[in-house]
Amino acid sequence: MKRSAFKMTLKPGCKEEYKKRHDKIWPELKKLLQDAGVSDYSIFLDEATDTLFAVQKIEGDIGSQALGKTEIVQKWWSYMADIMETNPDNSPVSIPLEEVFFME
Repeated sequence: MKRSAFKMTLKPGCKEEYKKRHDKIWPELKKLLQDAGVSDYSIFLDEATDTLFAVQKIEGDIGSQALGKTEIVQKWWSYMADIMETNPDNSPVSIPLEEVFFME
């Protein structure tokens, strides 16, 4: 199992809406992620910079960022585009993070 981390940017003042939407994550999106081998998925917010830090475990070679061609992920991106920094295709601007320390 691999760990993957990346950061994204939330638009100012959108913390509560972001949390509300994720508290009600669509069951079909959650199933897609689980079926793809994504687990132990957490997103943290640095409120001083509106930076979101995502961490997930991946079984296999496909993490959540590689599922962008699926219809449900594209719908989720469109749903979230008004509260996050996005690319032209509505995918969140996502920057991979290098793991520099791990303690088991």
